[in-house]
Amino acid sequence: MQEAMMQQMVEQQVLGMAQQMEDALDDELHKMNNMTEDDLEDIRRKRLEAMKAGQTKRKEWLAKGHGELRSLADEKEFFAEMKGEDKMVVHFYRNNWPCKVMDMHLDLLSKKHLETKFARIDAEKSPFLTERLKIWMLPTLALISKEKVLDYVVGFDDLGGTDDFPTEHLRLCLAAKGMLNYEGGDEGSDANPRAQKKATTVIEKRNLRKGGGTLVLGSEDETSDFSD
Repeated sequence: MQEAMMQQMVEQQVLGMAQQMEDALDDELHKMNNMTEDDLEDIRRKRLEAMKAGQTKRKEWLAKGHGELRSLADEKEFFAEMKGEDKMVVHFYRNNWPCKVMDMHLDLLSKKHLETKFARIDAEKSPFLTERLKIWMLPTLALISKEKVLDYVVGFDDLGGTDDFPTEHLRLCLAAKGMLNYEGGDEGSDANPRAQKKATTVIEKRNLRKGGGTLVLGSEDETSDFSD
């Protein structure tokens, strides 16, 4: 008896939610059908303002070095480039084939996602950074937001475990970790001509590597230490 009552309550709640959604949709359709010329002009104005704001932001990103895979000469330049960035992906590399593969994909993504700064730095010439961030495998991508390293992509394990992965795999991985504004569906180009299939699954938001350092800049010191 009690189970039947509970089921009836759940069904009523579901029906109520469905009715609310239907009512909201009816309201939107009613508004659209009753729009005046002034309403339509207001929508056009807001869209134009959004387009202008987007163009302004695009110019700001390009002026800050977005739109390309930047090579950082040393650790000092790393700190300088990181300042004020909401989204930054830094490839710790060495001169080997796996790192060249990663560079190939990052170069393509840097041109598609101006909202994110992409850079690369030679791990062997950056002992301070590699030690403090516990970089132990190359390639490693450090994912940075507001001058803190939030996460990593280590090697190719999250990209299929092979160097023959499509760019879409890396794109979805970075998007899942909050580094790109992307929800999938744009698979028109790939940095890997051998890739036969693009990613079609959603990659979970999860850490590939526990631990690691947290990168924090001092207000006036470009080479300030990391917090543990």
